[in-house]
Amino acid sequence: MSFFENCIAARLRRGEVVHSAWSSLGVPVVCETLVKAGFSAVTVDMQHGMARGAEARDCISAIVYAGGAPVLRVCVGDFQDASWMLDVGAQAIIAPMINSAEEARQLVGFCKYPPVGARSFGPFRAGGLHDTDMIEYQQKANEVTLALAMIETPDAVEALDDILAVDGLDGVFVGPADLSLTVSAGEEVAPTSESALKMQADIARRVAVYGKVAGMYCVSEAHFQASLKAGYRFLVFGADAQLLTDSAVKTASLTQN
Repeated sequence: MSFFENCIAARLRRGEVVHSAWSSLGVPVVCETLVKAGFSAVTVDMQHGMARGAEARDCISAIVYAGGAPVLRVCVGDFQDASWMLDVGAQAIIAPMINSAEEARQLVGFCKYPPVGARSFGPFRAGGLHDTDMIEYQQKANEVTLALAMIETPDAVEALDDILAVDGLDGVFVGPADLSLTVSAGEEVAPTSESALKMQADIARRVAVYGKVAGMYCVSEAHFQASLKAGYRFLVFGADAQLLTDSAVKTASLTQN
């Protein structure tokens, strides 16, 4: 199956569920290991994680060569990194703290080629990495790459329909921790409270009306199942740092009294 048939965008449009690991460590061989362990995608976090330009670039290559789909979360407002990460092979960009249709249009401008956006031509690494030439990649890129706006604030929830109506925006990705923090005016981080789950389900319902992608960062297995039931199809659960810590603690305990 070709890249264009098996990319994350094509899979989601076919109605498949994509389960992605999360990489805060930003280490290529760890990303490779996650794919070989069974994750079909890995999301590399440039906002709060340890990867920056070169590290993230190398993580993308490691993910692809292991047979997975690379997704990148860029820093707040850093849309130029979105273009570069797509150029070096990312299949999807997650942009944090998108609170308005105007901000969503700015994201699209950097992620999509004309006439939808204003992405500059030069995807030589993306073309080579995905075993296609630059021209064929450019001709199909607007369909096979995803621009996802993070919904993390009351302003974003209020403007959700306007955000979803932006041409070229492929969907949204909910940050449940920040959403619960901002909705409560800083009083709590409670991503699986009853009110939080209700809001998350409402977001998924509104996204479905527009026929776009609904993504969620899941904080537990129960939250993963609740998000799947609510209609989310791009689900991130399994962070490299936490997986390593959990395994290390369990193994280290074997020698402790």
